[in-house]
Amino acid sequence: MQLSVLLLVVCLVTLGAYAVGRGRALALASRGPTPIKLNSLPFYYGALTALWCAIPSLAVVVLWLVFDGALIEKAVLAGLPVEVLGAQGEHRDLVFNQIINMAAGHIGLEAQPAYLLAAKDHLQQFTALSQWAMAGCALAMGIFVALMVWLRIAPEFKARAKVEQVFRGTLFCCSGLAVLTTIGIVMSVVFEALRFFSHVSPLDFLFGLEWSPQIALRADQQGSSGSFGAVPLFLGTLTIAFIALLVAVPTGLMSAIYLSEYASNRMRDIVKPLLEVLAGVPTVVYGFFAALTVAPLIRDLGLNFGLDRWMVISSESALAAGLVMGIMIIPFVSSLSDDVINAVPQSLRDGALALGSTRSEVIKQVVIPAALPGIVGSVLLAASRAIGETMIVVMAAGMAANLTANPLDAVTTVTVQIVTLLVGDQEFDSPKTLAAFALGLVLFIVTLCLNYLALHIVRKYREQYE
Repeated sequence: MQLSVLLLVVCLVTLGAYAVGRGRALALASRGPTPIKLNSLPFYYGALTALWCAIPSLAVVVLWLVFDGALIEKAVLAGLPVEVLGAQGEHRDLVFNQIINMAAGHIGLEAQPAYLLAAKDHLQQFTALSQWAMAGCALAMGIFVALMVWLRIAPEFKARAKVEQVFRGTLFCCSGLAVLTTIGIVMSVVFEALRFFSHVSPLDFLFGLEWSPQIALRADQQGSSGSFGAVPLFLGTLTIAFIALLVAVPTGLMSAIYLSEYASNRMRDIVKPLLEVLAGVPTVVYGFFAALTVAPLIRDLGLNFGLDRWMVISSESALAAGLVMGIMIIPFVSSLSDDVINAVPQSLRDGALALGSTRSEVIKQVVIPAALPGIVGSVLLAASRAIGETMIVVMAAGMAANLTANPLDAVTTVTVQIVTLLVGDQEFDSPKTLAAFALGLVLFIVTLCLNYLALHIVRKYREQYE
């Protein structure tokens, strides 16, 4: 039985369990000359029966799928000659993949040896048997547990509390899964970064001034040792993000204040959707706009003003990428700030106006302090979006790791280099590839520090109102 068919059958059986559980509760309530009052609504009796039919069935399916592949592989390869698998079993994966392709019809069977043809037949038999066994065990387990719950249904049975316990446990498992996923991501990055630091000194990585992660394929090849100083990447990332925030934060915050405090309803209905359209434009479109329009314009302006006498003016620059990126993240600041400003109680504004404050004084001394946590959150979201942007930087700022504070020069960022290091056929154990995980770890730590700083600022300057 195919997995999709099995899931459909489980859904039908679950619906049947709901109907049976609800029907038993209604039958118990109407039994006797006078109606019996149930502890819970009939819906909860049916829902509890259905839940305890679906949960065991799905648990069996998940566990079966986890261990099924390894057991079938072991059973299929057990019948092959030892010399085919290698003395140490080093060819097991290659041989089993060949058997899978034969069973799927991707490889012709004419020139294949007899033992592989037999293994292909065994694989098909074991797979079919496993699917039917999984279906039988899952349905049997679900029906058995649902039957046990059905037998416990009584007028005094607290079905609603049991259903709420099940949903509470489900929500706890979902939240725990999110936490475990985060821990798994962090630990995987940490472990791979530690492997990188076993090849390259952390001091050289964090404080080195040259980034050239080129590892030769042969020991005698020129440039066999690369340079992994990440300071140019950090400086380029901060430069572009700083320029983007200089554009986005004032523009977005002032737009939010205008829309929430000064604009008419008609003007607000026109301007706010237009601002939010910027968030829906693909980043590659912003990249084309930056590369084809903004970057040449900045270069021409620099040449016309004679700035090339004192500094390098490149056709790809941090200023171009930062300006376009700032335009892109304006909606992140304006929309969120507008929402939190509108969430400030109107009574605070009315009280301040009644005391003789002007509208601008109300905004500066009442509205902004009350909305400060949300505003800081919007700025943080915009900063994270700017730090993590890749496409605009590649197309407008280039990929050269230059150590410069000149905004008119070409720079690169951490995210661009992570993509560059992991693209192509790279040896996963080489320092060049592992450097991407070290960069990701540093980026994670910086983001964590920014969040802590934002929380500190919010706690220190937030105004609390009753």
